[in-house]
Amino acid sequence: MGHTEMLLAVAGLDELAVKDRAEKLASGDWSSFPADERAGLFFARKLTKTPWQIGASDVLLLSAHLGPEHAVDAIWYISWCNYMTRVADAFQIPLEKENVFMGPKREGEKKP
Repeated sequence: MGHTEMLLAVAGLDELAVKDRAEKLASGDWSSFPADERAGLFFARKLTKTPWQIGASDVLLLSAHLGPEHAVDAIWYISWCNYMTRVADAFQIPLEKENVFMGPKREGEKKP
């Protein structure tokens, strides 16, 4: 399970919804997402692939969709995720096999 799927499960999506959302995200066709989410996805892709091309207009567009506070949160989180991915890749750290963001499974409880 990748981190995206783990976080979607923690957010409360069931297994089918996680699979569907992850497939839509990976496809690059984000037309079915609301405008604010599309703005965040396009910004995240640009910051991830070509960070040197981020300009004031990109930040203003993101802020127009998310509001200034959420735009700052998004920029910080995207940057942090990119940093962690690059560190993990450099040290060749594998992804966890289980969802480490979920608490321990209780007796009789179904796995998400």
